[in-house]
Amino acid sequence: MVRFLLACGILVWATLASANPFLTAQWPNTDFSKTTVDLNEIRSGGPGKDGIMAVWSPRFVEVSKEKRLSPREPVIAFERKGQRSRAYPIRYFMVHEIVNDTVGGVPVAVTFCPLCNSAMVFDRRIGSKLRTFGVSGNLRHSDMVMYDRETESWWQQAIGKGIVGTHAGDTLRQLPSWMESWEAFAARNPDGLVLDAPNPRISYGSNPYVNYDSSARPFLYSGELPPNGIDPMARVVRVGNKAWPLTRLAAEPEVVEAGVRLSWAGEQASALDKARIGRSKSVGSIRVRDAATGKDIAHDVMFAFAFHAFYPNGNWMVR
Repeated sequence: MVRFLLACGILVWATLASANPFLTAQWPNTDFSKTTVDLNEIRSGGPGKDGIMAVWSPRFVEVSKEKRLSPREPVIAFERKGQRSRAYPIRYFMVHEIVNDTVGGVPVAVTFCPLCNSAMVFDRRIGSKLRTFGVSGNLRHSDMVMYDRETESWWQQAIGKGIVGTHAGDTLRQLPSWMESWEAFAARNPDGLVLDAPNPRISYGSNPYVNYDSSARPFLYSGELPPNGIDPMARVVRVGNKAWPLTRLAAEPEVVEAGVRLSWAGEQASALDKARIGRSKSVGSIRVRDAATGKDIAHDVMFAFAFHAFYPNGNWMVR
């Protein structure tokens, strides 16, 4: 059982829909008349609004000057032509979950939901409007519900869609990024940048969800489990509404299907295994490219239960 569950102890998790006075008190600027989901599906994750504090003003250091990360620690790699590549270590997302940044004039939200293992980068613009994102403290299907500070609309991290408020029904544009080991990123980008510790007073690098990716069931999830006996906590590579199990990629180091080329690209430490991330078991690193052009494609490596929850009619690319 993960440490987070033990810390919660006997806390009873009520659905937000049964606590409307609480909702309106904490979210007075959210338009609850506009929603694309049943509010009964949304639960409190424990911390309230900004109880998990997103990063608003990130600082970076040169790759050559970073000495705290262990070689196998996972990072979110974000590379854009003409810009110095950036690494966002997962150790910081275990505390903050969202980093608001700007890369080459493009405002981005770099996000990681530990409960779904979902790491994605989004363009923070909705048309001509710039948004900055925080952590609502709520979950839906065990996935982080983000909010934007400008309208206090709620956004589903796993699919980048507005679900409550002014932006209900709007979609954030996902940008290509991937998770890999710090060692792999640094070797490929010796002149790159890496996110510095957002709060020098915090000791980063620990995992509060010990053994989570070995759990029998996901945390605070009551939805259907994946079909055909697929382990709900198995990692899958999601591209659009298709999912390739990581176990298949381990057996077939390169798979070309549906216009996509998926390549095994080494290993990294799981962020959700041991108490210290750098000492955790190895999991695969995957690169996803367009089969015709070779360009990186926006994707996600998430737990199977999350794919089934958000893509119930999705295609399982199994053999």
